[in-house]
Amino acid sequence: MTKETEQHSPWRLAHGRNLELGHGAQIMGVLNVTPDSFSDGGQFSSLDAVLRQAERMVEEGASIIDIGGESTRPGAAAVSPEEERARVLPAIKAIAGRFDVLLSIDTYRAETAEAAVEAGAHIVNDVWGLQREPDIADVAARTGAGLVIMHTNRGGREILPDVIEDQFSFLQRSLAIAGEAGVANEQIVLDPGFGFGKETPAMNLSLMWRMNELKALGFPLLVGTSRKRFLGTITGRDPAERDAATAATSVILRMGGAVLFRVHDVAMNKDALAVVDAMLQGET
Repeated sequence: MTKETEQHSPWRLAHGRNLELGHGAQIMGVLNVTPDSFSDGGQFSSLDAVLRQAERMVEEGASIIDIGGESTRPGAAAVSPEEERARVLPAIKAIAGRFDVLLSIDTYRAETAEAAVEAGAHIVNDVWGLQREPDIADVAARTGAGLVIMHTNRGGREILPDVIEDQFSFLQRSLAIAGEAGVANEQIVLDPGFGFGKETPAMNLSLMWRMNELKALGFPLLVGTSRKRFLGTITGRDPAERDAATAATSVILRMGGAVLFRVHDVAMNKDALAVVDAMLQGET
């Protein structure tokens, strides 16, 4: 075991904020204001429920709360842009007015992203990696928002047989889009997109095993394995019962170089990652 030597510049975010990365794992709590998300759909449909959950996540150690208004589970019904904004903007405004926590908008729509940043969000989290609505890169460049660029196997494109080769091919195209829009490197975090079109446990486990290879891209890495289907296939558990399995993946992926962890159960993952960080930093 060697000490953690990885260092990153501060992640530049909207509204003049920054987040130090590379000095320990950071938690992004998942807060879906949707009726049909695979794990927590319908639980946070009122602003009171949203604020209670946000308070819990802050108390448990989340640095970021990621707010989504459209389910990304396979087969989920499409949501209009207007409905998406009607769900997320009140939540963002309410949390921003109550808590000093960084806020992320989980959207692939440029118009929603811009409205969310105006409402108080600091980060744009695009599960289509800028390749569905490239204008989202312009929003990040114009507002200075942090930008999470996620890899996906969805969309009908040709998938390369090697999981890491496909990651590089997709993400380098996304990075070119960001660069052309004027997004600074210091604004960008990459996400390998566990579960997004990676249909078998083997595909996800292979990506997890080789996570360290993605560090060659030169950007901080965020991971989102929380309660994903492949964990259910492995454990036989329903989504709400997969937090222990999620924490196990968080430990493995921290060892592989990830610095940000998007999870539903903040406390469990915070504790698991604290153990890894203590080892990586050589503490006793």
